[in-house]
Amino acid sequence: MIKFVTLLMLIILSAGCTHIPFQETERVSFESVEPKSVVEQFKAHTPERFQILNSVVFDYSWKSFMGIGYIDINRQNNQFKVVCLNPLGVQLFELSGDRDSIVTQNALPALMQYGDLPKAVGTDIRRIYFDLVPSGKARTWKSKYKVNFWQPHGSGEMEYEFAGKGRDLVEKVYYENNEIVWRVSYYEYREQNGKHYPQGIIMINYRYGYQLTVRQKELYS
Repeated sequence: MIKFVTLLMLIILSAGCTHIPFQETERVSFESVEPKSVVEQFKAHTPERFQILNSVVFDYSWKSFMGIGYIDINRQNNQFKVVCLNPLGVQLFELSGDRDSIVTQNALPALMQYGDLPKAVGTDIRRIYFDLVPSGKARTWKSKYKVNFWQPHGSGEMEYEFAGKGRDLVEKVYYENNEIVWRVSYYEYREQNGKHYPQGIIMINYRYGYQLTVRQKELYS
């Protein structure tokens, strides 16, 4: 806990001072790669359970808000927990969820004037950290530097794109009626404890017009 609080204060002092753009994924030939092996390799490198401390920037309607998020992910049980604080260390909300529901344990009343913001955050956590691989029945298309998969999802279709030296998931896009509803892009994968973790994530919700920029600060596994 002492380590967590110390690191949190360092992030509060440094986050937002300098914009650090994420590096584009390295272009590596996929010409001799079998699409099925890409998915299997990524699954082997994907952690089932971990806790991460992130900085999060929320951009909406020409406004930008910064927060610190502590996230506990359990992919094996499809469960997650989130605690979000503002740059002063004040807790904004705490929530937990699974595949079917999201429960808000605590939230500042002022947040609710924007609708059920904690529930929206929980939904985005699902989109970012869960359902990261296509099924065996997904359609496949391979080009020189990447492989893409498409499959039905909800009332629309999900696209997965794998690329780079580590053959990791670099983009997940959800479509309805041939229009993009939301997109998650993953950057700068790093091997930690034998698994691969993206150091940067950008999620864009085109339907509601907002963007989340997530930077990993500390991993607890």
